[in-house]
Amino acid sequence: MPASVAEAERRRRPPFAANDAGIRARWQAAPIQKAYSPPRGHIRRMTDDFPASVDVDYADGEGEDPADYPSLQHKIEKAIEVTRRGLEQYDNPAVMWTGGKDSTLTLYFINQVAEEFGYEKPTAVFIDHFQHFDDITDFVERWADEWDIELVYARNEDVGAYVDEHGLEPGDDIPVDELNEQNQHHIRDILEFEEDSFPFLLDTYVGNHLLKTVALNNALEAHDIDGVISGVRWDEQEARADETFFSPRHDPDLFPPHDRIQPILQFAEADVWDAFWNYVVPDTVEAFPDEGYVPQADDDLPEGVTQEDVPISPKYFAGFRSLGSEVSTEKTTEEPAWLQDLEDTTERAGRAQDKEDLMERLRDLGYM
Repeated sequence: MPASVAEAERRRRPPFAANDAGIRARWQAAPIQKAYSPPRGHIRRMTDDFPASVDVDYADGEGEDPADYPSLQHKIEKAIEVTRRGLEQYDNPAVMWTGGKDSTLTLYFINQVAEEFGYEKPTAVFIDHFQHFDDITDFVERWADEWDIELVYARNEDVGAYVDEHGLEPGDDIPVDELNEQNQHHIRDILEFEEDSFPFLLDTYVGNHLLKTVALNNALEAHDIDGVISGVRWDEQEARADETFFSPRHDPDLFPPHDRIQPILQFAEADVWDAFWNYVVPDTVEAFPDEGYVPQADDDLPEGVTQEDVPISPKYFAGFRSLGSEVSTEKTTEEPAWLQDLEDTTERAGRAQDKEDLMERLRDLGYM
């Protein structure tokens, strides 16, 4: 809670209000240089046109951690700087939106920058891996409509068709030789998986790669996306600790070449919730108090405000701290996520650990 009325007002002001003159001057002085855009449907190769025409610093953030941004305001300023640069530099950026807190905070910054500087809002890509909690899908569709965001679904249609045709449930086996050439290539040649079948589960090596990474890569190609704005954070997972704010993904043998734009690397988990209760929610919900009110239970909302009014997934109110698939994510307590022991417990403890152990290899192949 803010210590005084003055502090409450400072924290409540929109992100652009902090140190306005200096920040605006620095941003407005930055050159706007558009990236090369090949014909739709063409996969970008590693040519002189891409990524050389994109003017970003791939080393920005190298060797840093959240402590290098000592206040919430410092973190917000950097997030807006990176977001604006991303919207300037790429012809067709898109934001990866899972319905989770990190990607929703990232989308909030995108909305702020787009409205302040007149950029077109990028498309939001939602990876449908067929094992979502229903209320996460409902949440994403509701807020895409509220915020006027174009929403597209990335799906591995081949796997989905086999699952539907055979009425599979999570955990049932999928024969490798029943899938199309692309999926078999990824399983045999890229993942070097030798078994005859694999389980229809998201949080496994093969399942995660096919249902998320292959689905994403197909969407990048289909929609000609050259910059992927993502809500990953340094402190969330060890495999993400060395990421930079602009991260190249240029190997055409693994994915359609593109860059990752990562505005909230510098946020710790607690910072994300501070940003929600002091900026995102008050800016979005007219009836919400301006002074940084933090609910102490899932039903402790101001009069006239319901969970549906708040741009936070209901799973966080219910005690989930990190959101994965319906069959492999558990809550560790009944307390809302922001009230849990964020310092001394692991954020992703409720997620299936098979995938967590393989995260670095999965990220090498294109996973977020």
